[in-house]
Amino acid sequence: MAESLPEHDRILQEIESTDTACVGPTLRSVYDDQPNAHQKFMEKLDACIRNHDREIEKMCNFHHQGFVDAITELLKVRADAEKLKVQVTDTNRRLQDAGKEVIAQTEEIIRCRVQQRNITTVVEKLQLCLPVLEMYSKLKEQMSVKRYYSALKTMEQLENLYLPRVSQYRFCQIMMENLPKLREEIKEISMSDLKDFLESIRKHSDRIGETAMKQAQQQKTFSTALQKQNNVNYGRNMHLGRNRILESKNEITLKRTFEDEDEHEEEVLTAQDLVDFSPVYRCLHIYSVLGDGEIFENYYRKQRRKQARLVLQPQSSMHETVEGYRRYFSQIVGFFVVEDHILHVTQGLVTRTYTDELWNMALSKIIAVLRTHSSYCSDPDLVLELKNLIVVFADTLQGYGFPVNRLFDLLFEIRDQYNETLLKKWSGLFRDIFEADNYSPIPVANEEEYRIVISKFPFQDPELDKQSFPKKLPMSQSVPQIYMQVKEFIYASLKFSESLHRSSTEIDDMLRKSTNLLLTRTLSSCLQNLIKKPHIGLTELVQIIINTTHLEQACKYLEDFISNITNISQLTVHTARLYGLSTFKDARHAAEGEIYTKLNQKIDEFIQIADYDWTMSESDGRASGYLMDLINFLRSTFQVFTHLPHNNNDHAAMSGKVAQTACMSACQHLSMSLMQMLLDSELKQISMGAIQQFNLDVIQCELFASSEPVPGFQGDTLQLAFIDLRQLLDLFMVWDWSTYLADYGQATSKYLRVNPSTALTLLEK
Repeated sequence: MAESLPEHDRILQEIESTDTACVGPTLRSVYDDQPNAHQKFMEKLDACIRNHDREIEKMCNFHHQGFVDAITELLKVRADAEKLKVQVTDTNRRLQDAGKEVIAQTEEIIRCRVQQRNITTVVEKLQLCLPVLEMYSKLKEQMSVKRYYSALKTMEQLENLYLPRVSQYRFCQIMMENLPKLREEIKEISMSDLKDFLESIRKHSDRIGETAMKQAQQQKTFSTALQKQNNVNYGRNMHLGRNRILESKNEITLKRTFEDEDEHEEEVLTAQDLVDFSPVYRCLHIYSVLGDGEIFENYYRKQRRKQARLVLQPQSSMHETVEGYRRYFSQIVGFFVVEDHILHVTQGLVTRTYTDELWNMALSKIIAVLRTHSSYCSDPDLVLELKNLIVVFADTLQGYGFPVNRLFDLLFEIRDQYNETLLKKWSGLFRDIFEADNYSPIPVANEEEYRIVISKFPFQDPELDKQSFPKKLPMSQSVPQIYMQVKEFIYASLKFSESLHRSSTEIDDMLRKSTNLLLTRTLSSCLQNLIKKPHIGLTELVQIIINTTHLEQACKYLEDFISNITNISQLTVHTARLYGLSTFKDARHAAEGEIYTKLNQKIDEFIQIADYDWTMSESDGRASGYLMDLINFLRSTFQVFTHLPHNNNDHAAMSGKVAQTACMSACQHLSMSLMQMLLDSELKQISMGAIQQFNLDVIQCELFASSEPVPGFQGDTLQLAFIDLRQLLDLFMVWDWSTYLADYGQATSKYLRVNPSTALTLLEK
């Protein structure tokens, strides 16, 4: 018991001195200590409480008087406090009443200050936002008037300069979100404009090209006229007198012409002026600003390549009219005029390498198309117009810096085709001339008619000039017509050689070669066909021989004619010569051969009507009728030859030579035909009477040969044509076989020309 009391004191001391948070553990120790400790603790606690109460009571008793005094003092000041309260309340009321106006004014001032601050803030923010709004408004306006490149610049300023300053506002966010959409819209619109532009120039490329070709042609004409003016000025320094006045007038006229052309050119738009290239510039700038310049360049080049293929594709009927070629060339020129302009006014959209590649591709296609379609052209006028178009086409593109040598090389191929069409045309003209000719010498009644003929054909004959009118020229009407047509052919061939940028020597060479083709191929063929025609008789054949002689002599005048045109002397080493002489020689030989052939055919016709009675006992005593008719025909024919009008010894000699050869050929053919008649295998038996009758016919042939039907034969040359037949008949008539057999093989044999096999065959019959 004594041990627990100090423990309870300790616990009470801890309860009094410690914090209430620690009372729990202390009290728990009371219960955990010993049994009945709680009761003891409560007793100890009550004793402690009573002890404290006594101390409190002592303290209160000690301070009671002071408390009473304090209460008394409080009661004294109670009345003063009430009075003070009333005064304070009254003062407070009066202060409240007096401060209400001040408070109201103060609140108004505060409100105004707040508004002022807000206004200042708003003004500051608006000053930041107004440039943005102004730029955005400007952007919308630029979009509405299609100033897209400026709009992109405005967008760039908005993004980089203005919008970052006011990025916290919602409308700025909206603007920022709209700018990419506007860029895409600008790209789409500019691309749409570009597509419209490409479609437009595709449709109007022919007009652009036509204008460019016309301007190139005018420039060439101007240059030619200027060159002529310089030549006139140079010539004026070398000529005096009245020529100076004429040249001065020409110079004034030429100057006025140039002024008129200049005024006209000022009114005419250039090819580039016909095209509005702004869509290309805008689209290029827009895509460059947006960083898609390469995409735009690739798209533009791809589309233009497609258009190039379309432009280069010809119409199927292009070769039928010159308009088809003109439209084809105009489209191509228009295409490359646009590309050349784009090359020089843009930076890198197209390059020289690109245009050269495109032009080489186009040039190959153009040449292939022209080769194909020009081959269908059978009209030389159309081919000539095609050549002129190609020259203008080449000159135009050459003026824009495109190489055109391959086009001029192609023109040489087309020139050959042009010559072929000319040859075909002139072949028809020659045939018509030959068909219309009467193959009679040209009659001239007076000096005027004579001069008309010699103005067309270079005919010179002093002997004929001495004769009085009326008289006849040796050639027929076809000769001057053929000569004039050859000159027309040279002119036509020259038309193609012009503007080919070739030297006079080359042009001279081309003219001579084409003329040689005309003579050696076309005219020669027409002459050969004419000679073979069945209605051409012996008289006509002789006239053809005379005609070809005069045409052959006229070749030197044709050479002079070509030299005068080209100003190339015939003495030049490389100058070609007209070798048409062989044409006329061949024609004469063919005509002569045809004369011999026709005579032989006529002889064969007479021979076919021969009706011998090979078993007759004795002859009729006179020659056969068919043979006398044949001889009369030959006499009259050779009389026609020898009585043809000749104006000089050359013509007479030529006709005499032809007549002699024809007569010899006729006699030889007659002799061979008669010999063949005797040796015919179908003839099985011949009587001596038939031999005698046949001998009478041969005698008439020999008499005809000895009568000199054609003058000029020496001795018995013509009779020798019948010598084989004569010796064979003599052998059978006199039956001199012993002499024949004895002298056979000797040069002095009487029957030297009798072949043993021939004699044996006839002997068997």
